[in-house]
Amino acid sequence: MIVDVHTHTPTHRDVVPPQEERSFDGWRTDRAVTTTNTWKDYDQATLAADVSIVFNIAVPDPELMTGLPYAPERTNDATAEFAAAGLGRRIGFMSVNPTDPGALDEAERCMDLGLVGVKLGPNYQDFDPLGEPALRFYDFCERRGLPILFHQGASPIRHAPLRYTYPLVTDEIALRHPELRIVMAHMGHPWGRETVVTIRKHPHVYADVSSIYLRPWVCYESLVAAVEWNVTNKLMLGSDFPIATTDEAIDGIGRVNDIVDGTRMPRVPDEVIDQIVHMDALSALGLTRTR
Repeated sequence: MIVDVHTHTPTHRDVVPPQEERSFDGWRTDRAVTTTNTWKDYDQATLAADVSIVFNIAVPDPELMTGLPYAPERTNDATAEFAAAGLGRRIGFMSVNPTDPGALDEAERCMDLGLVGVKLGPNYQDFDPLGEPALRFYDFCERRGLPILFHQGASPIRHAPLRYTYPLVTDEIALRHPELRIVMAHMGHPWGRETVVTIRKHPHVYADVSSIYLRPWVCYESLVAAVEWNVTNKLMLGSDFPIATTDEAIDGIGRVNDIVDGTRMPRVPDEVIDQIVHMDALSALGLTRTR
């Protein structure tokens, strides 16, 4: 089974009105990304996946981050509605800001809506991932069996503090919450080595490969590090839709060795690529596919 663990909820159920169309040229180096999209766009982009994990990030003003024209209070409801309509092919994650007074109440409400995990972007949401409110929220998630997928590593958004997404922060979180299941997005790009040594030591900490294939050297360096530190079994497939499609993700990591063709540099074994594409991410995160 192929699981795409990193996709974003479409902004529109049907047609995107022309006045609401948005694009952003900071996510990729080869083209701008259309950040407004429909349910049909999502389905086309994830055809290669048997199931996908879908979420958005609860930020106070989406226009500051990507120009998305949806209301922040609809973040979780939109995801829940979209996931429920997926006929077993979509698994919804919630997003809350742990510093909000009603964060735990919102998490409980989202669980009632059928959302079974959490997406956090401390840099985008502007909260200290090692602060007391965040630690209380992780304790809640650990007790309730909610896996957390953290944005990890770089971002082109100026107001998003990089210090909140440095991979060794996740090491601190995992030390305090050893049973919390965590996914470090993007292998912490460009800090792939720091991500690798973090997932190596914590049984329930994983990383996804979303977007690293858009930068050939980062992709190569990160996957070679995973091979050398023997943690390739902890890497999950992710597309980061709408930034890329599941097919692009599979093709991108499949071409990881292109950059060293004709050299004596080490190669990422083909079986490692296959292992990532077919990683049993749902079992690793304590999730089941609904039908």
